[in-house]
Amino acid sequence: MVAACVLGPNRRASLAALDDSKRLTAKERERLFPLIRRYALAYHIVYIPAAEVDRRGVHAANIEGMRRAVAGLSVRPGYVLSDGFRVPGLPMPSLPVVGGDAAAACIAAASVLAKVSRDRLMVKLEEEYPGYGFAEHKGYNTAAHNAALARLGPCAEHRRSFINVRRLVSVDGELVPADALDLEPEQQSRTG
Repeated sequence: MVAACVLGPNRRASLAALDDSKRLTAKERERLFPLIRRYALAYHIVYIPAAEVDRRGVHAANIEGMRRAVAGLSVRPGYVLSDGFRVPGLPMPSLPVVGGDAAAACIAAASVLAKVSRDRLMVKLEEEYPGYGFAEHKGYNTAAHNAALARLGPCAEHRRSFINVRRLVSVDGELVPADALDLEPEQQSRTG
C-alpha cells in the first residue's frame, strides 16, 4: 500500500497525535485514520498487486505506487514531499525526506493511511486464505508465516520474488514446499 495526502496548514492541531506510523500503536493508527480522511484536503491510497511487485521489483513498485498516489489526488499539490526516495516523473517539484514520516505531517498522514489500509487488507486476506495468519503478521516475515508457507505453499497474494516463496520449487507450474516432494537428499539440496 502506498498513499499520498495533502494537508492544509490549519489542520495540524486536529492531528496533533500524528507521528511515524511505525511508532504508533495499531489502536492509535485506527483512531487517526478517520481524522486524517476528514481533515485532509485530499488523499489517495494505492494497492500494488503482488504480481506487479514481482515484475517491477519492490523499490520500483513503491516508486510507481507513489506516482499513482500523487496522480490520484483530487487536489494537485504544488510540491510533493516523499518518504526517503526521489520519485521521478512527477509533474511538480518534489523533495525526498529521509525519515519523512517523523519529520513532515503530510508524510506521516500518508503513512498512517497506507499502514491502516494494508492491515485491514491483511485481515480480509486471512478470511480468503485461512491458515496463513495474515491477520496476525500483517504481511511481515515471521516464523509463523514461514511455517504456513512451508505447510500450505504460497497463495495468489504472495510475491513470488519473496525469498521464502522462492525457496519453494515448481511442480507442473505449481509452487510447493521442497520438503513435500519425494526427492532424493541430493535433489532436495539443489532445489533449495
